[in-house]
Amino acid sequence: MRSDLHPLYWDSTYALALALMEAHPQVDIEQVGLDELLRMIVGLPQFADDPACATEAVLLDVMREWFEEASAR
Repeated sequence: MRSDLHPLYWDSTYALALALMEAHPQVDIEQVGLDELLRMIVGLPQFADDPACATEAVLLDVMREWFEEASAR
């Protein structure tokens, strides 16, 4: 992980959504499944949490935040 990046954790769903938008601007969130979303989050360079702690509820929260933020832009 780069030292200039703030670490991201599961409880920061909004920050995760923003990082995903920046890392994957071309992705249509409506086409992303939960398994793919998990891989995308874990692949973020600033992701610092335990991937095994992901729950469906957390992933859905991240997806909702991403969709709402993308729709507002």
